[in-house]
Amino acid sequence: MKNLNKSQRNALLSAIVASGTDDLNVMFLAFSMSTIISQLGISGAQAGWIATITNFGMLFGGILFGILADRYSKLKVFKWTILIFSIATGLIFFTNNIYYLYAMRFIAGIGVGGEYGVAISIMAGLVPSEKMGRISSLNGIVGQIGSISSALLAGLIAPIFGWRGLFLFGLLPILIVVWVSRTVKEEELHIESYSDEDDESAQGSIKDLFKDRKTSYQTIVLMVMTTVQIAGYFGMMNWLPTMMQQNIGVSVSGSSTWMIATIIGMCIGMFVFGQILDRIGPRLAYGIFLISSAVAVYLFTFANSATSILIGGAIVGFFVNGMFAGYGAVITRLYSYKISTIANNTILNVGRAVGGFSSVIIGYILDMSGVPLVMLFLAGLYIISFGFMITLPQLKADNYKTLDNGVDIDTSTTTVKNNKRLAEA
Repeated sequence: MKNLNKSQRNALLSAIVASGTDDLNVMFLAFSMSTIISQLGISGAQAGWIATITNFGMLFGGILFGILADRYSKLKVFKWTILIFSIATGLIFFTNNIYYLYAMRFIAGIGVGGEYGVAISIMAGLVPSEKMGRISSLNGIVGQIGSISSALLAGLIAPIFGWRGLFLFGLLPILIVVWVSRTVKEEELHIESYSDEDDESAQGSIKDLFKDRKTSYQTIVLMVMTTVQIAGYFGMMNWLPTMMQQNIGVSVSGSSTWMIATIIGMCIGMFVFGQILDRIGPRLAYGIFLISSAVAVYLFTFANSATSILIGGAIVGFFVNGMFAGYGAVITRLYSYKISTIANNTILNVGRAVGGFSSVIIGYILDMSGVPLVMLFLAGLYIISFGFMITLPQLKADNYKTLDNGVDIDTSTTTVKNNKRLAEA
């Protein structure tokens, strides 16, 4: 990091901070949902589609901007994604019916889905690959800070300006675009672009994620893992507070305290996971966290006091979401740099689109059975992810360390040049 110039440092900082702002915007919905249902006169099913449509927007935006960023300027595409989700979020202020809200959330999703992979790719272009675990963990921690900030803003702004006024604060990330435009000179970044390549093969596409049997299987396994990651996160954050209120007798304020403890656990887990990922490799790091997540989630079923709920929530958060930040580092390492944004955006946003349905499944299980079966279902997801993960030999520490941003997969001059620069950083 010490060898980075001013533009590179500012670009790296903006890429890390941006993920916190898109989490801030996305979480505004969670703290406004009950009021939106009441004021727009919509059903619970209609309200549920708001998040689903947002996830579809993320998938579309992830693929679209992943391709554009890998073919053209990552920095310019990065700024465009922030502008899109910020402006769309601010325009929710003018909502007068559910269909307008659907449209704005879909557009906001396009921006958010595109931003993640572009930001990770910028980080990977500036940071040596053996340090990406630690850097991506900071990215995840900032995302959790964004979620906490969203809760604080909701408590302060919504009572005064209403839920529409809250969404106006979604325009704040535009300040990042202004700051980047003023402090980052693209020609000083030295992040490789493929727009000037004469060889069309230098331009990555989504087909490169499935170009042969080995790469296709790798992509599918990572999609399964991210799907489980998202499913477990949404299941825990969306349903566990409700289950505690209904089945354990915890008050609303008590469940809010639990959520804070859980988010703190997540931040610590991300920091620890980033450290061990770079040191022991993804297979052992994910193996420890996946098995521990399954055990922690199931044992949380037996929490029956305020103290055990707080401690259990922190432990569950530590393992369940601690490993989320590692996916950006792992995916960037396993694929050629020319498709790093496409790979990150496609794999994560497929996970978001599919994993987001876990809330529906959990609701069905609750109706049919109860909390113990829900916890068993969530624990089982992590065992499934573990089973898929161990089938990828390239995640072993020795194999993983030999990869250099996909040089073994793609040996284009630009990629090799970029990796030499990373090694010297």
